[in-house]
Amino acid sequence: METIKSIFDFLTGLGSPVMLPIIIFILGLILGQKVSRAFISAITVGVGFIGLGLVITLLFDALGPATSALVEATGIQLNALDVGWGVAAAIAFGTVVGSLVFIVALGVNLIMLIFRWTKTLNVDMWNYWHYAFTGSLVYLVTGGNLVLGLIAAAIHAIVSLLIADWTAKDVQDFFKIPGVSIPQGWAVTSVPIIKGLNWIVEKIPGLRDIYWDSEGMQKKLGVFGQPIIMGATLGLLFGLIAYGFSTKVLTVAVQMAAVMLLIPRIIAIFMEGLTPLSEAAREFMQKRFAGREFYIGLDSAILIGHPITIAAGILLIPITLFLAAILPGNNTLPAADLAATAFFICMVPPLTRGNFFRSILYGTIIMVMVLYISSAFAPLLTQIASDIGYTIPEGAVQITGLSGGNWIAWILTTISGLFGG
Repeated sequence: METIKSIFDFLTGLGSPVMLPIIIFILGLILGQKVSRAFISAITVGVGFIGLGLVITLLFDALGPATSALVEATGIQLNALDVGWGVAAAIAFGTVVGSLVFIVALGVNLIMLIFRWTKTLNVDMWNYWHYAFTGSLVYLVTGGNLVLGLIAAAIHAIVSLLIADWTAKDVQDFFKIPGVSIPQGWAVTSVPIIKGLNWIVEKIPGLRDIYWDSEGMQKKLGVFGQPIIMGATLGLLFGLIAYGFSTKVLTVAVQMAAVMLLIPRIIAIFMEGLTPLSEAAREFMQKRFAGREFYIGLDSAILIGHPITIAAGILLIPITLFLAAILPGNNTLPAADLAATAFFICMVPPLTRGNFFRSILYGTIIMVMVLYISSAFAPLLTQIASDIGYTIPEGAVQITGLSGGNWIAWILTTISGLFGG
């Protein structure tokens, strides 16, 4: 088991800018690309990930301190501290289930590909932590039943692949990125919610007719509808809410303008690297498997670049804090994951044709769900953290993570809890 964990730690330790190009290069050769072409595609994708990582870091650097200042200014006092996805992932991978999740998730994926139960090859192994998180919670509530823990992780992986297939065309058409799907463990959990809300909203006269997309907003708002100006304006407003009248406000405004301008251009680099691979995959499948489709499963980070996603994500930060303060029964104090609200709604724009109004509306409903589930998980995550030696931050009674607040993990944990420990 230690050997398996060491191999997994080595692979994930390489980071996506290194490991993903290696995978893309190998896939390119398997799919019949020339060595030079496969190498160029692989390096281009790696460059795209480095650029994306830099800009997302800029986004967090801009919103993180401002978010902390906003939390402090509100004076909200709740028992369960949101320690963020990084800590949640480390805790999940630190369990016995986490040490085996790489083999389980990859094995499930390969079996489903062989039997044509999925079209997605999930190369986003860093986000296998979502499966490890689910499995670790089930392992705990069943009194250390490893089999049930691994089954839960496998079920989460299976659902992720099925939903990735279901939404692949929407993602590809909306973002103009060919041959990809998004099996990321949290993003997929938002899809049934979004689809359900779409169905409800379409039944409501007036509400169903509200459609604010980026192009329409640019026409109505003129220069203020341009993504770079919109980013600066939202950054300015959020900075004022967080810092008041301070020079830091201008820094946040310029940083958000930079994010709005740069991320879409970086996504274009991904397209440049993935398009040749997608074409090679299509030709390969047509020749050998009667035109069967094949998708590369990537991190939901590639969806963050749309102006609607970023704008809605910024506005949802104060909305989430307000919800945390007023929702009865909520124990979660949003903190580390609060700056990443755009990730919670990244599937809304492609499933609503880029509707800004629905992104805010659905995002608010999604964050209500996230707060309640992360509150429910706080005692379990705190116990797991204690078991593996993680030190609880000073002042926190319990820890949790907004990024762990997904309904798949909650349902599987609740059902497994019936088996007792």
